Amino acid sequence: MASYTATEMMTVAAARALRNNDVCFVGIGAPSAACNLARLTHAPDLTLIYESGTIATKPNVLPLSIGDGELCDTALTTVSVPEMFRYWLQGGRISVGFLGGAQIDRFANLNTTVVGPYAKPKVRLPGGGGAPEIATSCGEIFIIMAQSKRSFVPTLDFITSIGHGEGGNTRARLGLKTKGPTRLMTDLCVFEPDAETKEMTVVSVHPGVRREQIQENTGWPVRFAARVSETPAPNARELEVLRELHARTARAHGEAA
Repeated sequence: MASYTATEMMTVAAARALRNNDVCFVGIGAPSAACNLARLTHAPDLTLIYESGTIATKPNVLPLSIGDGELCDTALTTVSVPEMFRYWLQGGRISVGFLGGAQIDRFANLNTTVVGPYAKPKVRLPGGGGAPEIATSCGEIFIIMAQSKRSFVPTLDFITSIGHGEGGNTRARLGLKTKGPTRLMTDLCVFEPDAETKEMTVVSVHPGVRREQIQENTGWPVRFAARVSETPAPNARELEVLRELHARTARAHGEAA
């Protein structure tokens, strides 16, 4: 079996969640790597959309930002940002939103705004961008984040993008008709929301990872599903494509990548 890193396992697990006929709103960073890996392997017809208005883009290297020319150069078409959000996103035409975050809680609410008090934060983060709208308007949300107590926290310092709110039927009470977060992929395991409480629950553990490790890297008591499977390890093809994608990106962008 090929050796791989925890980050590669996380990226591969995230890529596998995407289907060939999905229309996916892609976040920069880890979500972008996962989405493009899916496009280059099992989901060649996957439609990737970025916040800058690029539709059906097929970047050869991972973009540094939503404004990266690679996205526009390889897109089927590029529309204005207002059209992207009002017609495509809020019009219900995007099946999956793929997000990351600085902090997440047990109901998959995300913080990308501040760490610490809002008025005097310890760290001011990049902000929401389009993530709040993506979280409410895409058919469902996939999240990819490395797992640690620093990022998997019992209470968010700021809710930038709603997941399942306070749990249960929060989204429905707020008038949201979309599913919200349906899968959370980390470098240790895969979570899915409980059908009733909507608390993120471990359904799959990556090879070699112990349940104790998952709890040690989570700021709340972790729930495990009645049946927990082992995540299939990355295969040689997935690793080859992912590593070459990162290598091309490094050659194109140098230290900025």
